[in-house]
Amino acid sequence: MSAFLFVVPPLVGHINPTVGVAAELSARGHRVAWACPEPALVSRLAGTEAVVFPCRGITGIERPPELRGPEALKFLWERYLVPLADAMAPGVRSAAQDFRPDVVVADQQAFAGALVAERLSLPWATSATTSAEFTDAYDGMPRVADWLKERLTELRERIGDPAGTADPRFSPHLALAFSTPELVGPTAREGDAIRYVGPSIADRPAAPGFPWEWLDPGRAKVLVTLGTANADVGGRFLAECLTALRERADRVQAVLVDPGGALAATGEDKDVLILPVVPQLPLLERADAVICHAGHNTVCEALWHGVPLVVAPIRDDQPVVAAQVVDAGAGIRVRFGRVTAPRLGAALDTVLHEPAHRAAAARLRTAFRTAGGATAAAGHLEQLAAGRVPGAGL
Repeated sequence: MSAFLFVVPPLVGHINPTVGVAAELSARGHRVAWACPEPALVSRLAGTEAVVFPCRGITGIERPPELRGPEALKFLWERYLVPLADAMAPGVRSAAQDFRPDVVVADQQAFAGALVAERLSLPWATSATTSAEFTDAYDGMPRVADWLKERLTELRERIGDPAGTADPRFSPHLALAFSTPELVGPTAREGDAIRYVGPSIADRPAAPGFPWEWLDPGRAKVLVTLGTANADVGGRFLAECLTALRERADRVQAVLVDPGGALAATGEDKDVLILPVVPQLPLLERADAVICHAGHNTVCEALWHGVPLVVAPIRDDQPVVAAQVVDAGAGIRVRFGRVTAPRLGAALDTVLHEPAHRAAAARLRTAFRTAGGATAAAGHLEQLAAGRVPGAGL
């Protein structure tokens, strides 16, 4: 029996993919614990029996909605990722010393996990909940890549082993990418330590009360969601979606997720159901199309079910993921900030009625399920804990 410590940021999209891996390891008899600034969030997603060591986090970071590209990336690192690593490091170190893991599983954006493991000479694996870093997205921006490297070097001097050389985003022992080359594309990063395991899809606790009887079997089902972190910028886009969907009410029925209350709730409207939260995985089993922000988790969960997409990336890794969807033929991209209801409606009509997009989504569904998901990831982690290191470097 081995012990695994998952180090995650307080972000639903980064915790969810690891829940299934942790459950699989527990089912195999291993000890599992978590280190996170929001223990209640882990407990909600992984179950109340989850062992969670608290860490300090940061709060109150609001990004200007107009930031895009390199400036948005710089803001994310300077104002969130780097301060989060500094804040989490003492708690992660205490968790490692108390729990005594055989392996630390560090989220790719929870730098403290990798650097503390390095300092304590513990084997560590990367949990990459987005595939953006596994592409050539930064190849044309050498100044950006150098700036990121400088920030990581400074972090290592503060909380890691100053003599270390590994990039904390890519473990030299094992990097679990919750995607597959079929989606990432021909420039997918390769290396002895990289394992493309596909999405980790696990059952999640869901609040009761969704009106399943509301769904009309005679109309196509569309799910509209901007994820859990974009409520502050989604009002205009959701309003355009609502208009486009109501214009197609004779043939389309939609569930629109509006956590910030940007739209007036309609209750159990016969055409569009507006709710703050929905049981996403069960809905995807019934969906014919998804309109979303190209968040990696939402995209992978849709494609896991063979559902084509209309993607409207907002920031961060979303433009990269959107490009992957389009290049794979599984969806259409629209401009988040400028798209109109007619353009959205035309894109939705295309993915609903042209068979090429559905066929591409079905191919990705097969690739995802063949990759093994949580089961494959748990197996690789067991090998690392047993000293059978998958690779010596990237």
